[in-house]
Amino acid sequence: MRKSIATVSVSGTLIEKLEAIAAAGFDGVEIFENDLLTCPLPPEEIRARAADLGLGIDLYQPFRDFEAVPADRLERNLRRAGHKFRVMERLGADLLLVCSNVSPQAAGDDELAAAQLRLLAERAAEHGIRIAYEALAWGRHVNEYLHAWRIVHMADHPNLGTCLDSFHILSRGSDPIGIEAIPGEKVFFLQLADAPLLAMDVLQWSRHYRCFPGQGGFDVAGLVRHALNAGYAGPLSLEVFNDHFRQAETGRTARDGMRSLIALEDTLYGAAHPAVPTGFAFAELAGPGSLSGVLSALGFARTGTHATKPVELWEQGGARLLLNATGSATGSATGSATGSATGSATGSATGGDPALVAIGLDSPDPGAAVKHAESLLSPVLPRERAPREARLDAVAAPDGTQIFFCDTAWLDGFGPSGPVPGEITRIDHVALTQPWHQFDEAELFYRSVLGLSPQESLEVPDPYGLLRSKAMADPGGRVRMVINLAQVGTEDLRWQHVALACDDIVAIARRLRAEHPDLLLPIPANYYDDLEARHDDVDPELRELGVLYDRDEHGEFLHLYTVTVGRVFFEIVQRTAGYQGYGAANAPVRLAIQHAGHH
Repeated sequence: MRKSIATVSVSGTLIEKLEAIAAAGFDGVEIFENDLLTCPLPPEEIRARAADLGLGIDLYQPFRDFEAVPADRLERNLRRAGHKFRVMERLGADLLLVCSNVSPQAAGDDELAAAQLRLLAERAAEHGIRIAYEALAWGRHVNEYLHAWRIVHMADHPNLGTCLDSFHILSRGSDPIGIEAIPGEKVFFLQLADAPLLAMDVLQWSRHYRCFPGQGGFDVAGLVRHALNAGYAGPLSLEVFNDHFRQAETGRTARDGMRSLIALEDTLYGAAHPAVPTGFAFAELAGPGSLSGVLSALGFARTGTHATKPVELWEQGGARLLLNATGSATGSATGSATGSATGSATGSATGGDPALVAIGLDSPDPGAAVKHAESLLSPVLPRERAPREARLDAVAAPDGTQIFFCDTAWLDGFGPSGPVPGEITRIDHVALTQPWHQFDEAELFYRSVLGLSPQESLEVPDPYGLLRSKAMADPGGRVRMVINLAQVGTEDLRWQHVALACDDIVAIARRLRAEHPDLLLPIPANYYDDLEARHDDVDPELRELGVLYDRDEHGEFLHLYTVTVGRVFFEIVQRTAGYQGYGAANAPVRLAIQHAGHH
């Protein structure tokens, strides 16, 4: 389908927006009036610039507070509309968005509203322009999409139709099935936005917290499906008001918007998802060799060194970790990209401290997974590969972490290695802290490119602010990723951690306390006093060992943390009886101790 986006959805000047939108592959734009008013170019030049970029101008918006007004105000509104029509002719736009009236002077009179909208449509027709009437969720009298449609139907003019906006419909809890009662040819435009599920004033919700489809909690795909069933054949257009998007890099946001529409179409048409991983192949850590002692203490053994690169393979049970001594992603045994990590969480941004730079995922069909990622605007990263070296392709996550799609061939570069028995069984999950403006982008990436399903977003108290966190997992829970957002004070602390699963955490804790007591994060006695008050059946030895505890309706969760080295720390976890969470209730304790150690 044709894909469009409102210029208000991205940052920058109007020309910068048009260039970024075209580069992302969109077919058209909605010109937001403020972007036109602040542009030094006349409408004719904007029209020509858009055409040169291959963009159609699908909509001009918004025109406010028109209908159901007293006669004297109607005349002023018609003069105002006449000016807009002349601007639109110069701009080459033939569709005007008219929002339902929010003015206290508006009357709750559908017949009056219909008559005045019909008059507006007649004036518009003289200029070859159509009117798309939209019910704002906070409209004074018209705030439901079917109410707007009844007025359009009553007005009965060929140049008057309705605009459906997923936010205005779904934020009010309206059932979108009613869309199928509207003739498709009278749905003049379809605007799409997702949003997190928040309990707040709908106007503030709309103005600050919209996001792209797949980044929030709305069933945007279901709504679009109803519109298609009704016969809608126009563009899928993004209209997103978001404070972070207004500050983020223009081209990056535009590409993320396009990714959301491609993923939406995949959902609508039932496209198979070839990239859902079946497990963790490895986690790669880069930096000077300060982590080898930590891994040895945790029971890992070095089982190989890559034939051509300064990278070591460390194993225990089914968990594999790579240590890359270069301090960046450029010399990786997996062939990480040269130059791709500049300014990101990986590569040069590590400052020499150990950091998590790459994640390998077991894939049933790596080639198909790569093609799927490329279709979602995640190109394969360039990499160096020695003759006869296994082909391993990676794409970059929003924070720069490289995601590899693997079969067992990646191990060939390290030579033969046997199993390493131990207390650790596998990688349970990986947690990555995102730059502040890339949290929503990361969620969409892991959801669409990897096929992981998100859980509810959480806000965890931090001594200096809040940690926003969202876990994502494959249906079988074999691959769990946690994305975090934390910016406290003037610091951007992008801590990362790898969680390692085991079957007997108490035994591990006893050994580590006896042999490496300084390795484990110290847990305050106050935590255990509260734990014992909440649960009278918790093993008292957990206090002595520094093991934390949580439970849900499915089972129990025991975990402990190592101290942080550079930006990396490890977590040992034990899940019992189907526990699905990540011990979020204990995160404030961990954060407070880490901050104390950092300062």
